[in-house]
Amino acid sequence: MSNTRASHNHWQGVGGGGTCGTRMMQCRHGMPVRAFAGLLLLPWLHGCSGSHAASGADHTTVPPAHSPNVSVELTPAQRRSVSVQPVSEHLFTLERETVGTIDFDEDRTVQVSPPYQGRILQLFAKAGDRVRKGQLLFTIDSPDLVQAESTLISAAGVLDLTTRALERAKGLYAIQGMAQKDYQQAISDQQAAEGAYQGARNAVRIFGKNDAEIDRIVRRRRVDAQMPVPSPIDGAVTSRSAAPGTLVQPGGTPAPYTVADLSTKWLLADVPEADLPALRLGQLVDVRVLAYPQRVFRGRITNIAEAVDPNTHRATVRSEVSDPHDELRAQMFATFTVHVSGPTRELAVPADAVVREGDGTMSVWVTTDERRFIRRSVRIGLQQNGFDQILAGLRTGERIAATSALFISNASIEGAAD
Repeated sequence: MSNTRASHNHWQGVGGGGTCGTRMMQCRHGMPVRAFAGLLLLPWLHGCSGSHAASGADHTTVPPAHSPNVSVELTPAQRRSVSVQPVSEHLFTLERETVGTIDFDEDRTVQVSPPYQGRILQLFAKAGDRVRKGQLLFTIDSPDLVQAESTLISAAGVLDLTTRALERAKGLYAIQGMAQKDYQQAISDQQAAEGAYQGARNAVRIFGKNDAEIDRIVRRRRVDAQMPVPSPIDGAVTSRSAAPGTLVQPGGTPAPYTVADLSTKWLLADVPEADLPALRLGQLVDVRVLAYPQRVFRGRITNIAEAVDPNTHRATVRSEVSDPHDELRAQMFATFTVHVSGPTRELAVPADAVVREGDGTMSVWVTTDERRFIRRSVRIGLQQNGFDQILAGLRTGERIAATSALFISNASIEGAAD
């Protein structure tokens, strides 16, 4: 009995008239197959004396299963169930595959904290909300803002005073009612006051106040202690730890808000150190997740860790994955395939043509006349798109059984047992 490799198209039937034992084997995908010696769909006429005598067909003679010259001769009815194709070349891409997790793109994620200490007054966004750059997230009551606005009001008053003094000095100096040095001092005082005023406006502007708000503070001579904290980027609020009345300060953890641009995600994968030499920055990556089994997300490798984990002997490889519709979620489990090199044409056969024999070798069934099939041991490489790369054992143009190879192999084993 042998383990065999074949497609999921399992054939089974019952022979008529003979008494034949059954043989259990496995297909290439590990599924059990019960092969009967007298198949109704494929009448392999050997090993069952009753069936053979009734049909009057020729004997199928095969040497022992492990002989290098194992052959099977098919009847015309049997040949109609076997597809014969020439060995040809197919495109194969050298790939590496591993697993990882999805995460937010940290290069496009911002922890939003106020630039100065204060107590939160109002919140204007919730977790999951989409926000635009400059959109208000929350406000705080800031003592530093009060101080800056007070300085601004004072500077505005001094500027107003020195401006009026300069106007009077101009009139007096024009009629020679003021000494030149006094006139020049008035000019200097006005310029100093102008500089102090502009500096005070800039200081208030740092707190998030725009020019219209600053003009209103100066005009009303009244401070506005509410400091606005806007979103620094377009994106979505991925977390919010703030609440009204909470005291916050710059760099505090956790930040009141986290905003992330969700158009791209990171895929973080731990790659065995043996695969690292094949990886390069910029290589294409195909990403698959359980939530979308039929979808393939595209990305590129953007970082390869310089150090290998001494415990697992793996290194973290980061890929940037395009996700314009925000379908991927952080911490999703994912598999990714790295295209190490471009497609090349290699000798290949259909996957269903390759059989795993009982001794672990791979074989195909070769024919020259589509009647007699001879087993040929092969060495396979990559398996992609339903084809197996042939590294040794076949030449271009040789004709093989592209389907039903499993059952030809079973027939040879049954014949050898007789």
